[in-house]
Amino acid sequence: MQKNKMIRYRSAILLGLFIGIFILFFIFLVNFAQKLRTNDTLKPKIVKIENKAIRGKIISGDNFVLAHSIKLFRAEVNARSIDPKKKKLFINLFSIYSKISKEEIAAKFLDKSGKLLKGHVVLTDNLDYRLASDLKSLAHKMHKLKIFRPLNPAKPHIVYGLDIVPSSEERYFPHKNILTPVIGYVRETEGNYRVNKGIKGLEKAYASELMAERDALIQGKSDAFSTPLRTGETREIKRVDGFNLHLNVEISFQKKVEEVLDDMKSQTAADEVMAAVMNSQTGELLALASSERFDPGHIYQKDVKALNPNFTEYLYEPGSVIKPLTMAIALDNNKVDLSKQIRLGGKYKVSESYTISDDDFFKALTPKGIIMYSSNIGISKIAWRLSGQELYNGWKGFGLATRSGIDLSKELSGELKSAHRFNSKVYAANTAYGYSLMTNFMQLIKAYSAFNNDGIAVTPKIVKYLSDAKGNKYVPHNEVGSLEACSVKTARSIKDMLQATVNRGTGTAAQYDGLEVGGKTGTAHISEGGKYVEKYHSSFFGFVNDKVGHKYTIGVFAIQPKKVYFASQTAAPTFQKIVAKMVEQDYLVVDEALAKRHLAQREAIRAKKHAAYVRKIQAYNKKHGIK
Repeated sequence: MQKNKMIRYRSAILLGLFIGIFILFFIFLVNFAQKLRTNDTLKPKIVKIENKAIRGKIISGDNFVLAHSIKLFRAEVNARSIDPKKKKLFINLFSIYSKISKEEIAAKFLDKSGKLLKGHVVLTDNLDYRLASDLKSLAHKMHKLKIFRPLNPAKPHIVYGLDIVPSSEERYFPHKNILTPVIGYVRETEGNYRVNKGIKGLEKAYASELMAERDALIQGKSDAFSTPLRTGETREIKRVDGFNLHLNVEISFQKKVEEVLDDMKSQTAADEVMAAVMNSQTGELLALASSERFDPGHIYQKDVKALNPNFTEYLYEPGSVIKPLTMAIALDNNKVDLSKQIRLGGKYKVSESYTISDDDFFKALTPKGIIMYSSNIGISKIAWRLSGQELYNGWKGFGLATRSGIDLSKELSGELKSAHRFNSKVYAANTAYGYSLMTNFMQLIKAYSAFNNDGIAVTPKIVKYLSDAKGNKYVPHNEVGSLEACSVKTARSIKDMLQATVNRGTGTAAQYDGLEVGGKTGTAHISEGGKYVEKYHSSFFGFVNDKVGHKYTIGVFAIQPKKVYFASQTAAPTFQKIVAKMVEQDYLVVDEALAKRHLAQREAIRAKKHAAYVRKIQAYNKKHGIK
């Protein structure tokens, strides 16, 4: 009897559970039927889901991301869709998730006069992906809490809630001012979805490559819960982001060069100091630095003068660094005998209004001596042996008054007078030692690479390659190619002269024991209002090589140094400091045996100079009867 009661009791419990499950299932079916009841929902829904593509990255040679973009999202709601009784709950929940104060959120629902808004309200448009995802989850929870109500009683199934939609693309520069102004900067475009537009530097030069190419899209029929159905009619487009730029420049070395330039600016009070280190054979730039830098993510009024890359946008008269180019043109045209001296004398009167003078007095010098001691008279006499057309063709052959082809956003070509003007002794001489022409810094870097590369002047390159999301690599095309600037024989002769200039001439401050170093100083007056004033540009262009085959062209240029302006005391020692940083970074290998020879050579030169000085004093004493 007791056993039967237990069986009946258990059966009743099971029957009750079954009936409960049936009732719940019935309620679900009724709710689902209500959702599908209207004509609109009985029709197949078409949904469109977009996924915005983003701008490509800029990546250094040592794999540091210098610039990248992320998508930001906007949170918006229709004020009328919020149940007035639950508006406070809405504000509290949104504040907790977004970390925006309740007071600030409440203020979003008021217009300027303090009246309640009745339409769409943008709560914030600066959400990153993580926070946007959290708020999407919150929106779902708010629907469950019935915070939102239908706007149209005739369509109670349509309820608008909290919307999280893409608002803009934000550009980030995690290393702040490193490698600016080379990287450049961007500005946001106007529109419902704001993207970045390159304004200067690499951001503009590679604007089309960096730009997002195509947004992802899924469009087609969906189920009742707006989930896309992958049918044959579904349209699907894959997302294609912008290409990534991979640079030749390594940030670890770039930063060290920038520190050297900052020190030089401090010591000389220059308006700007710039430098470049380039592979003489490939044109790959290891560093391209300026003392004038800015944070592209936070640009202020004080940064305006630093926004332009003056490597290509600042034109100037370069002075004596043009002399090796003039000498090379004469050698290529067989107008120079390297063994014969040329009479100088300190001053040379060309006309009643034009006299050429040298800083140091020499009765005569060989062509090598003319470069070593930077004789204006000597290089002028060599230039006069050439026709105006020969001079013009030669300077153009080195790339003067022609874009260097570096991959920056803008390059000013400069100016070189027409060929027939150089038939005048005044114009031929003036240009031969670096005046009456306008050039830019990168043109001279390119020109000097010819002396370290058997006559071929290579095009400077900042970007090594581009890559896509699949890892495919693409080499950028150079619009301006390399130049056959001079013959192999001439390049080697000039290279020897430049080495002598560093060993015994005006560029001794650039010496580095154990390496092959050559170069030329240039201290040029600045013209204002058609007259040369007591303001200067200082520069040093040259090369450094080691025993294992590394060959680099280096240039240093200071705009209006005020405390010290002679290139031998400013640009040349800065060149030497950059070389020291290259040794630290293992770009160059010092030859210890060569270092000992260099030291012995310097000691011999010092001893020779001292002996000459002693003889001069003895001669003076003898002449004046001094014992």
